Amino acid sequence: METPSQQRILVGIDGSDSSKEALRAGDRIARALGVPLTALMFWEGPPLYEGWETVDPDRPPAGSVELLRSTVADVFGADPPEHVRAELLHGRAAARLVEESENALMLVLGRRGHGGLRGSALGSVSNACIDHAHCPVLVVRH
Repeated sequence: METPSQQRILVGIDGSDSSKEALRAGDRIARALGVPLTALMFWEGPPLYEGWETVDPDRPPAGSVELLRSTVADVFGADPPEHVRAELLHGRAAARLVEESENALMLVLGRRGHGGLRGSALGSVSNACIDHAHCPVLVVRH
């Protein structure tokens, strides 16, 4: 039975311990509701050159691909459950998460990921999503 795309839980991940905890929480919610979970990681435009070779601006850097794979594997092991999908999308995390939230039951984020100011309660991505998402947002404390 197909589930409409808006019947899913989204989790923004970035490889941090906080995002892994958000992925675990999102999985618990998805399982309880019987809906799919989509883990989203983002990459922005790469530098034009890597060494002496031109980098394809439409292809994510290999490091981002590996970070997505390893983050999901850290939470679920080598074989993620069937209801879990992971995607690497181009763009700024906050803007793309807000956009993707139009088709979600809930957006789950870690309290603080990579970057940000020490001492701030939430990061800029969490704040933007809380203010602008089109679905409920859960910020998980690690």
